[in-house]
Amino acid sequence: MSEQTEANVILITGASAGIGAALARQLAPKGHRLVLVARRADRLAEVAADCGDNALAVVADVTDQAQLDAAIAAAIARFGHLDVWVSNAGQGITRQPSQLTDSDLDAMVNINVKAVWNGVRAALPHFAERGTGQFIHVSSMLGRVPFAPIRSAYVGAKHMMNALTASLRIELAQSHPGVIVTLVSPGVVFTEFGSSALHGGPDSRAFPDGQSAEEVAAVIEQAILTRATDLYTRAGAQARVAGYYATLGSDPA
Repeated sequence: MSEQTEANVILITGASAGIGAALARQLAPKGHRLVLVARRADRLAEVAADCGDNALAVVADVTDQAQLDAAIAAAIARFGHLDVWVSNAGQGITRQPSQLTDSDLDAMVNINVKAVWNGVRAALPHFAERGTGQFIHVSSMLGRVPFAPIRSAYVGAKHMMNALTASLRIELAQSHPGVIVTLVSPGVVFTEFGSSALHGGPDSRAFPDGQSAEEVAAVIEQAILTRATDLYTRAGAQARVAGYYATLGSDPA
């Protein structure tokens, strides 16, 4: 697979902290032009300042379609077009499956599924018109293997997002083959994810077997360079997923 060598215009949601901020700071020195989207204006401004003159900060709520439509309009007004949309914003939950409420389920689907599709709806007409583009959806190992029941509805939402992402990839391969759909699946990442989960929870930075946001950002950058469609961020992750599913079910006798 050939690599993309020229600078891109890249929109990153959830860019005020964690993986999104690490990705922005990693891409900026490479000459990419960045559209940084998040709700927290002060922290977003800090990241944009670190990224220099080719970074545009757009304060927006990814659960609001109109605000993401405005974000891509701002990107095009500033840079002329958009090459890559990185859907990175998301939130976890700390609640066992048997304790889930309707509001828990709604919250997890809104931020982890509907918000991603708000991005698809915002950017796809532009990508289709240009005949090229890339969606990168940041998922989770929990979207592959449900091994953390305290994350319950987050696990379910990420499985749903993964399935929709795969379906979108199949559709666009037929209708707009120049538009690539990429899924990136990290494991535990040393960010605010755990402590920012709905209902609180253990700090992800306290777990022993995690990785830095910068390591995950490097994999996302590789996805942009190679236009790969499905990537894990840790060695051995693919085998772990395959091993889990190999133990499930049985054929009829």
